[in-house]
This record gives sequence, structure tokens and C-alpha cells, in this order.
Amino acid sequence: MSPSTADPASERLHALDALRGGALLLGIVLHAAMSFVPATPRFWFIQDTHPSLLMGLLTFTIHVFRMTTFFLIAGFFARMSFHRRGIQGFVRDRLQRIGLPLVIGWPILFTPMSLIPIWASHFPNGGWSRTWPPALPNFPLTHLWFIYVLLELYVAMLLLRAAFVWLDASGTWRAAIDRLFAGMMRNPLAPLALAIPIGIAFCLDQRWINVMGVRTPDQSLITNVQAWIGFGTAFGAGWLLHRQIGLLRTIERRWLPHLLLAVVLILICFVLSGVMLSAPGAPKLPVSFASLRLVSAILYAPAIWISTFAVMGLALRFMSGFSPTWRYLADASYWLYLIHLPIVMALQVALSQLDWLGPIKFAIILLVALPPMLASYHLLVRFTFIGVVLNGRRAPREAAPAAAVAGSATP
Repeated sequence: MSPSTADPASERLHALDALRGGALLLGIVLHAAMSFVPATPRFWFIQDTHPSLLMGLLTFTIHVFRMTTFFLIAGFFARMSFHRRGIQGFVRDRLQRIGLPLVIGWPILFTPMSLIPIWASHFPNGGWSRTWPPALPNFPLTHLWFIYVLLELYVAMLLLRAAFVWLDASGTWRAAIDRLFAGMMRNPLAPLALAIPIGIAFCLDQRWINVMGVRTPDQSLITNVQAWIGFGTAFGAGWLLHRQIGLLRTIERRWLPHLLLAVVLILICFVLSGVMLSAPGAPKLPVSFASLRLVSAILYAPAIWISTFAVMGLALRFMSGFSPTWRYLADASYWLYLIHLPIVMALQVALSQLDWLGPIKFAIILLVALPPMLASYHLLVRFTFIGVVLNGRRAPREAAPAAAVAGSATP
């Protein structure tokens, strides 16, 4: 069955592409703030001498929606690419732009990322102990885990689609799924329906607390069930959304109520996370830890999807027009995200012992890291074969006017 084309989508694709790039750039912000999160025991390779509750709220908020948003848009663009290129072209393109950066980039990036924690171990609250070499399937995918999961989801979706085409030659099942999905998306309770699978996964995980969000498979070659459910649901929803692009209007119209509700839910979940982290050592809590975990799961799962719809609606409402700056940043975001972590980690160690406020040091990390990273993209990637590998095309030099380049340097 052909997807609905009642709604011209060309301008909306600018918004979604900018949002995809924004999700990657927010990953840089997230990692830059991790050393300032006040957590006991610490979970990052170093904890700054000046932790900040504000930085804790920032990382918590970004962590709620960022990867679900990314995988939703990835599923949307995956189907668009599949139907433009065909199956062979799609597989070749994905191996080039996703598989090759993983195979080549991982050893280059992991080397400094394994040395920096050794440097950090010479400072209070620094370093972490991890066995190397790991026993397979344990493997430190680090921040490149999302590429690995993307490859898995591409394979799963191609197999699932092939099964549907074979078993549903008339298109009856696909038409029914389209009607069901459209009916759900037009209902104001759509985020709650999409939250049910991951909410159940949270409830069944006895070790889960909401600061974890969806468990990311960054230390194993076997993707955990929670990641399959959470990110697989998002990817599948994006694939189905591309079949009926007109449904983007519904998400756009509801951006404000989604945003307001997302803010409320995130704040409640953030407070609950503080209570849960102190719960094991707090003997006089009025409710049990299990009850707190259940309430947190019931709230956190819809918070993921409502906030995802909120940022998506915001992008569709305010970023649908073409912007040279956002186009440039969207192109650069993949490269920036690939290379950022060793740079950010080194800066976190260098600033960790200074007697400055955490938010100030956080701002310095971004201000110092981003300009050279952007320069490396512009000089080494954008007009070179690396840019062809990452972005699938060679950008002509005239496509990057000075205004766009200057605007892109603003963190």
C-alpha cells in the first residue's frame, strides 16, 4: 500500500533533520555535564569537586527523551531511504555510513578514552575499574553503541518487512496496521499507548531506577531486552510514521500540551530519582522501595514519549523552514558526536580540581571543545571523502556560505 501523500512533507523534513542533528548535539551537552552530577556512588569516570544539582537536572532531562527521539527519526528516514534507493542501495548506504564508522572509529576513539580514566585515577573521585580485555559478549561499545543498535534495527526491519511482503501480498495486513497506527496517533493518548511496552519492561526489571532510563547496551555485543523494546518501538513508530506523513500535523498541533505535561512529568521523576537513590539508606520512608520503583516506572515511561512528541512538535512548528545554519549543524552533528567524547573527558579531568562553580566549568568545556571540533568538520570532513562516507555525499563548497559557517560556531 502506498503511504498517504495528502500532506506535503518537504518542509517538515527540514525540521526532522534538524531535530536528528540536535539529538546528537545534545549528547555532547549530556556527556559534558556528567562529571558534575551529584551522585553517590558516582557513575562517571570522574566526579568534579563542585557537583551541581542543576547539572543533574539537565542530564536527567536530556536522558529522558534524546535517544527515543533519535531512533524515532532514524526509523522515519530509514524507510524514506529504503524506498529511494531500493534494498541493495539501502544496504550499501547503511554499511558505508553506519557500519564503516563503527569499525574504523571505535579503535581510534577507544584508545584515548581508555587512557584518560587512568589519568583521572590520580585525582579524588577519578578513574574506574573495568576488566580488559573483556570476556565476550562484554565489549565496550562506549558512545558508539547507538550505531551498533541501528545496524541491528535495520536488519530486523528488513527481515520483518520481507516477511510481511511475502505473507501479505495483497497488502491487507499492512493497510490494517496503517489504520490502527493512524487511529492511535490521532488520539491524545498516543504517547501513553507507545509507552506501554517500555513501561512493562521497567516494571519487570527489579534493578531499574529512573536515573538509568532505558538501559543502553554500551558494554555488550548482545543488546539487552530493554533497549530492543524502548528503541525498537521508537524505530518502528518512525517507520510507520513515514508511511503516513500527514500524521506529523497531529504531533505539530499538540506541541504545547505535550511540552507542559513533559515538564511536569520530568520534574516529578527527577524528584523521585533523588528519593529512590536515598531509599536504601532511609529506614523511615513511608513507602517501600518497590512501590517507589513501580510509581517511577509508571510515570517515567510516558514521560519518555510525551517529551519526545513535545520536542518533535516544537521542531515541526518552529523549524520547518530551511535554515543554512541548522542544515550545516545537522550535517556536522554526526562527526561531532563521533569525536567529542575523548575531548570532553580530557577537559573534565583538567578542570575537575579547580575551585570554580560546576556550571561555569561546564560552560568552559563546551566553549573550548566545540570550536575546534567544528573546525575539524569544516576543514577535514565536509568537503572530503570522510564527508562522503558519513553524510553520503560530497558537499560543494558554495553550499556553505560564510553566514552558515559563522552561525554554526555558536555553541
